[in-house]
Amino acid sequence: MEAIVIARFGDPEVLEYRTVPKPQPKPGEVLIQVKAFGLNHAEMHMRRGEWDEWNPISGLECVGVVEACPGGEFQIGSQVAGVMGGMGRNRPGGYGEFASVPISNVIAVETKLAWDQLAALPEVYCTAWTCLFSILNIQRDETLLIRGATSTIGQAALNLAVDAGAQVTATTRRDGRFVMLKKMGAVDVKHEQPSLGNQYDIEAEDHSPPRFDKTLNLIGNSVLLESISLTRSGGRMLQAGWLGGLAPVCDFNPMVQMDSGVHFSLFHSKVLGSPDFPISGIPLQQIIQKIENGAWDASPTHVFEYSDIHRAHRLLDSHEAGGKIVVRRQH
Repeated sequence: MEAIVIARFGDPEVLEYRTVPKPQPKPGEVLIQVKAFGLNHAEMHMRRGEWDEWNPISGLECVGVVEACPGGEFQIGSQVAGVMGGMGRNRPGGYGEFASVPISNVIAVETKLAWDQLAALPEVYCTAWTCLFSILNIQRDETLLIRGATSTIGQAALNLAVDAGAQVTATTRRDGRFVMLKKMGAVDVKHEQPSLGNQYDIEAEDHSPPRFDKTLNLIGNSVLLESISLTRSGGRMLQAGWLGGLAPVCDFNPMVQMDSGVHFSLFHSKVLGSPDFPISGIPLQQIIQKIENGAWDASPTHVFEYSDIHRAHRLLDSHEAGGKIVVRRQH
């Protein structure tokens, strides 16, 4: 089969088109003929040699049709999405013509969306849904701060949280995206920066900014401590992204730097499909139906042909996509 391979670590040009053996699925796996796949920032870090685990055939997700299923769990020819389950990490991923994926990480879908439209959804919405409902346990009328809301996961989380009745404050680095976030349902939008609380007119007696019931931090370690401080006692702060880079928190002293009573969690989408975070509990079909019905706009901002992987990765590196990048195959 044809596949895009990380030949060595470096810039997008290290990705090469090669002919490799077609995967042979074992019982408990599904062989997917890949029709399209979304790009993820982790794949940029893998290509650069900055990730803890990687496979020469990258790709954390894909959509396509079932080519083979030894155990019979999925019907041959049916539409499916594959998400993680080691894809692109400890097994070949979605950059191949075919991908063999554990059944625990495959979701059957029924949709009239084009393949490139569908490919924008699996990893983003599975991750956002898990963050909001499995970990943060967001409830109607709760206040939620989403840092990095114009990222792909941030936009998905905003759609899901507003739909659930949460009062969302969203952040973005770009003032030109304030209107977009307000139209998506955010009750307030702030400019993403360190010392986020300084943007509030302090009226409280203790001169402190508001504290949120829940916080979803997609920026990462650079704003971790502040994100905890912006969450109320008894509230939850979840870190699930590293848009601000991978550098660790230096000289971290919890006794001095953390407020008491805030629940701090981490989520990494590599655990999707595990016993603790089963894919089966994520209502992806309902999410797809909302998008088909026009309730949310989840279209990819950029669609590239399979032959244009270098251009697609250059855009990924630039952090200027403004949404999901998708690569489609022509069969």
